Amino acid sequence: MSNDRFKELTKEGHHRGEHQRGERHRGRGDSRHHGPKTFRRGRALAFLEMLNLKRSTLKQQLDQPEFDSIRPILVGELKAIDMIINEFVQLFEIHENEEINKHIQDKRSKSTSDKENKEAADSDEEE
Repeated sequence: MSNDRFKELTKEGHHRGEHQRGERHRGRGDSRHHGPKTFRRGRALAFLEMLNLKRSTLKQQLDQPEFDSIRPILVGELKAIDMIINEFVQLFEIHENEEINKHIQDKRSKSTSDKENKEAADSDEEE
């Protein structure tokens, strides 16, 4: 490389991989977002999926007779995990599939209130 070309490149900030702030090797116009933000979002979505799995496990336990003795605890845990899921979705601004999420939340509200009504009826029968 000629000495003049080297001086030209160092003036432009290209020496040793220097780039303008916010610019990557692929160039400014690259629309692919592969980086920490995407990684964190992926981790957040994976955590949300884990919460949903725990929620479905609690719902299954509510329907099984061997868990009748701890039914109030399971209902409380189900309410708590619903609250955590809702706060998590709001905190991380997870808006994908909003219609599906709305449908799921509507079903949760209905099933939780149905379980509470059944539990109240069961406790009335015991008295």
